[in-house]
Amino acid sequence: MKNIFIVVLAIATLVSCEQSLKTGFIDNSEVINNYQEKLDIEAKYKAKIEAFQKRTDSTSRAFQMEAQEFQLKAQNLPDAQAQKEYQALSQKQQMLQQRIQFEEQQIQQESQVEIDSLISKVKGFVSEYGKNNGYAYIFGSNEGGSVMYGSEENEVTQIILDALNAEYKKD
Repeated sequence: MKNIFIVVLAIATLVSCEQSLKTGFIDNSEVINNYQEKLDIEAKYKAKIEAFQKRTDSTSRAFQMEAQEFQLKAQNLPDAQAQKEYQALSQKQQMLQQRIQFEEQQIQQESQVEIDSLISKVKGFVSEYGKNNGYAYIFGSNEGGSVMYGSEENEVTQIILDALNAEYKKD
């Protein structure tokens, strides 16, 4: 009889412990995609990409004009000289393409570094928010299905997003 009482008491204790764990979940995509800092980063890189495109278009037009002038001029040049100038023009085209590719890669790398940093910042914020607000767990849901179901009362997506954006506005 004494053993049954101990088992019942242990089960009751476990059940009460399980019920006292505060949990929540967030929609990762919604938090990241609606976080104002991410929107600001996207706007910054959109402007950089537009400026890059304008420079690239201008450089390409100038090179095309130079190539057209060469074609007209090459008709009146001796073959050896035309071949020499054609090689120089080809080298210039290669250098322009390499410069464009390098600059494009630089923009992509800078953007990725900022986005990676932002994701780390959001993870840290959610962790601190959970600690400061008594959560045992805050799960992230995404297309991969880490949270397949959660009751609406446990969803804290908007609360986290609002707090995150408020923190960002302070900076």
